[in-house]
Amino acid sequence: MTPPEAFGAAFSDCPLVAILRGVQPQEAAPVADALVAAGWHLIEVPLNSPQPLASIEAITAAQPAALVGAGTVLTAAQVREVHTAGGRMIVSPNFNAEVVREAVRLGMACVPGVLTASEAFAALDAGATALKLFPSEMIPPAAVKALRAVLPASARLLPVGGITTSNMAAYRAAGANGFGIGSALYKPGMAADEVKRHAMEFAAAC
Repeated sequence: MTPPEAFGAAFSDCPLVAILRGVQPQEAAPVADALVAAGWHLIEVPLNSPQPLASIEAITAAQPAALVGAGTVLTAAQVREVHTAGGRMIVSPNFNAEVVREAVRLGMACVPGVLTASEAFAALDAGATALKLFPSEMIPPAAVKALRAVLPASARLLPVGGITTSNMAAYRAAGANGFGIGSALYKPGMAADEVKRHAMEFAAAC
């Protein structure tokens, strides 16, 4: 199964991406274990975390069935570094065609950040696996509904930023397919059992 296919399968089971911003390599595997135990299989380590590539390697070793990758990926060179570390998913806060094309060339799943219909269509044309609607504070459910009306039905839309268990339903009703969850799920130093509790709450709400 290719990484984009693995993304689709994991997304069907639980359409939530864990964003472990600030995770340390030594805590990465226990946190990943907790997430997988809660039913999450899409895990992102932002590149502005401490030693992110080491954390990606640790999570991949601990949970080989999960789709693990990096967030805050801004350049094609970073895509290659993540690929070398064993990452199979690229997530960005923005749409950079070069980043998407490099991820596609390497067979990786790719989720660029978009804010407008123009960016969304361009990202899909470049080969994006899904679209990160970021920051979702600037893309309320009404805007998601408008995008959903014009984008292909197959396009996966994931609002990211400020998502809580209380606002997920409104986004789902507007046409969002899933979500990326960051600080509401995990904060640096958080115990694995607390991460699992948060993960189960989000999974139930979704």
